[in-house]
Amino acid sequence: MADWAVPQLGNKTLLEYAATPHMDWLARHGRNGLLKTIPDGFHPGSEVANSSILGYDQHIVYEGRGPLEAASIGVELDADDLAMRCNLVCLEGDLLKNHSCGRLETEEGDVLIRFLQEKLGSDRIHFYTGVQYRHLLVIKGGNKQLNCTPPHDIPLQPWRNSLPLASSEGEGSETAQLLCELILKSQELLKNHPLNIERQKRGMDPANSIWPWGGGYRPKMVPLTTTYPQIRKGSVITAVDLIRGIGKYAGLRVIDVEGATGLWDTNYEGKAQAAIRALREGDDFVYVHVEASDEAGHDGDLELKLKTIENLDNRLVRPILEALPTIDEPVAIALLPDHPTPVSHRTHTAEPVPFCICYPGIEPDSVQTFSEVAAKQGAYGCLEGDAFIREFMRG
Repeated sequence: MADWAVPQLGNKTLLEYAATPHMDWLARHGRNGLLKTIPDGFHPGSEVANSSILGYDQHIVYEGRGPLEAASIGVELDADDLAMRCNLVCLEGDLLKNHSCGRLETEEGDVLIRFLQEKLGSDRIHFYTGVQYRHLLVIKGGNKQLNCTPPHDIPLQPWRNSLPLASSEGEGSETAQLLCELILKSQELLKNHPLNIERQKRGMDPANSIWPWGGGYRPKMVPLTTTYPQIRKGSVITAVDLIRGIGKYAGLRVIDVEGATGLWDTNYEGKAQAAIRALREGDDFVYVHVEASDEAGHDGDLELKLKTIENLDNRLVRPILEALPTIDEPVAIALLPDHPTPVSHRTHTAEPVPFCICYPGIEPDSVQTFSEVAAKQGAYGCLEGDAFIREFMRG
């Protein structure tokens, strides 16, 4: 949700401009601040931001997106397995048109990933189906010393300039060369695939290349139940494999919600009801993740991102607030983005994000609305590391 000031909105951010009465209620009845979710030296990826929110030290646990997504889809990694996020992307000539092929259904992605496994897979190379355009590549004996550019960082830019490279001389060069070969071979295989031909006939973007990135090995994450005695049983609700993977390594059960898409049309109400049900049934901790605003930011779609923020407020935050009196124990709520995805920039940035914490008995600060600007005046100031999650656990 977090963004920069937008001239056509009177130099307000989207959170300042959007109608968010229920988020504002939380800010007004709770305490507010800013949270630095991207430690210095780390790329502003969702894997860094979300695990930081949960209090994990990135210098200890960071291994990229791939291993987290492997955990999500049940792929067990050996010690020397390099797991990489493998996007299906749309190239248009020399440019990477978009990182997601427009609207690609999981069933379509499965057809293409199975085809690539048949043509390019081996005892060493394995492609696994994920969700929509987000899939997994595992290379046995792969070296993670690579520079791999996330595809959402280079929309409408020359893709050849961002092919994988070894991060240091003598290390990672063989794996980088292998990845480049796989990317180029995938383009030859996918350009004439019947599914892509049919998509183009319908005026849709073809999924005509793979784009591996975010590689690493199995991370060393301690379950939250070990660190925080307040959590005996917890869950995660998301449409995104990456967040499922973080949840699994964090010791949380994954709750699937029908109609949860990771896009603007996700099932907000279903996620809200799943969270309410989990709390009623004895979960001590529920992590609800919504991807819609991030995807709208990547698309550079101002109106759509505003809509996703207002949908989140009315269709997810509101029903959760209305259900609180029906839950046996008092509930603490924290509300925050994981990182900014400004519509004018179309990719992630590392600025601190606004947050609020609200629970019965908390002493409110003077903040009246939920936004990047208002949160600067909050009582918590600017937190980093595990300070946020420890403050939340006090509730």
